[in-house]
Amino acid sequence: MGVTAATDLVVCFALTWLLLPSSDKDLSLRDRDLPVRASILRGLPALVSELGGQGDAFLAPYGVGAIASAHSDAFISLRLVDRILEDAARSLDAFDFGLRMAAQQDLHILGPLAIAMENSHTIGDALEYANRFLFVLSPAFSHAVIADPQGNPGIVGIRFASSTSPAQGIDYGVGIVHRVVRLLHARGPYGLRSVQLPHPRLAPEQVYREYFGANVVFDCPEAVLRVPRQILTTPISGGNEILLQIAINFLESRFSHQDVPLSELVSAILEGQSGPDRPDMAKVARLLGIHQRSLQRLLAAESIRFSDLVDRVRRQQAADLIRSTDLPLSQIALRVGLREQSSLTRAVRRWYGVSPSVLRSERLNAERD
Repeated sequence: MGVTAATDLVVCFALTWLLLPSSDKDLSLRDRDLPVRASILRGLPALVSELGGQGDAFLAPYGVGAIASAHSDAFISLRLVDRILEDAARSLDAFDFGLRMAAQQDLHILGPLAIAMENSHTIGDALEYANRFLFVLSPAFSHAVIADPQGNPGIVGIRFASSTSPAQGIDYGVGIVHRVVRLLHARGPYGLRSVQLPHPRLAPEQVYREYFGANVVFDCPEAVLRVPRQILTTPISGGNEILLQIAINFLESRFSHQDVPLSELVSAILEGQSGPDRPDMAKVARLLGIHQRSLQRLLAAESIRFSDLVDRVRRQQAADLIRSTDLPLSQIALRVGLREQSSLTRAVRRWYGVSPSVLRSERLNAERD
């Protein structure tokens, strides 16, 4: 992958997250319905078909079929994802469904974090980046390297946690962590000693052993992969220092602080779903796990209204489509959530003082020059 392409990939996976102020007590953190990238469901329809279900139709009843594609930048509720995984396991009689999802998932659902990890100097460095930035995928997820739960000084634990913690979701998350470490460790075994899972056994123990290649213990306090301490200093081959710095600079500039304005997260959600599917204020509030009146109050504290954010996102998307594509203006109107071309024309005149055709001609004239 070239540096330019990788830079584009980092930007493509941009995700801004908000840590709500402690004064907002409408819902506890445990109860918040936190958002996650819809790409986490990538490959699910194919897996459902493989197991004898109706793959293309499986997601439709949950209302996420249209946004669960391989290239989706949309947000969905993590609790909904958890319910989908649990329902799939039960309806297909495949109680290792979470592990199966992890086995077929693309590492790059982690976005710019994947680029940072792949190009880290050591596996320990890569795990530290995951510790700092796993919330790029969802703020409900956390990851850390901890002391061995069994007290062995030559062993460390790689702990994965999810705020919702259903069994299939935990298997999926821990399964992905296992796959990532295998990929970083020259695509092979990395000395995994044992796995601890915080739920009862869901599938035959042999299924877990075959997936992890190690003993699995159930009903433990946390989800932990127990690995040799020396793995932290194991070099990662084939890394690119330039790509590493691009990814880290992006992650640190966008996600290193906690007090990210709420308006940035709302804008990211709006940017992720355009056209008729763009969420209204009530849906955005549900994705954030807060009441609609809390969303209004928090935006007001930033001196901005929800409608202002919709207009700002629509303005940028309309300008990009008019200037960089040859799409008919009627199609552009629909893509930015306007019912008619005349509405687009009025909006563009309000934003830029010219008609859409003039805005497009400026681009054409610049290309001729």
